[in-house]
Amino acid sequence: MPQPDAANDERFAVVVVRSGGLAGLQKQWRAEPDPARLAQWRELVESCPWDAAPSASSGADRYQWRIEVHRGGIAVRRARLGDGQVDGPWRTLVDEVRRAAPSTPRSR
Repeated sequence: MPQPDAANDERFAVVVVRSGGLAGLQKQWRAEPDPARLAQWRELVESCPWDAAPSASSGADRYQWRIEVHRGGIAVRRARLGDGQVDGPWRTLVDEVRRAAPSTPRSR
């Protein structure tokens, strides 16, 4: 019989947080892929250069990005990037998270 925490240990999520811009607002997206797509998501994550991720560059009115991969509820990978650094595999991962994240209604 599986342990009660076994399902939590296998949970996999990618969180993308964008902050800054003209209004300095923060927006967050969270994707938790279903088990059938887990291998594809792991490929996306592993294609990013986590160990070579540059420090986020600063600039007036620029977005800053924080990208985290969580496994079992614990962040196992983290990167902070400036807007101009979100390209290549980073852009692919960010775009996929944004597409997969549940949409929430806008508050007025």
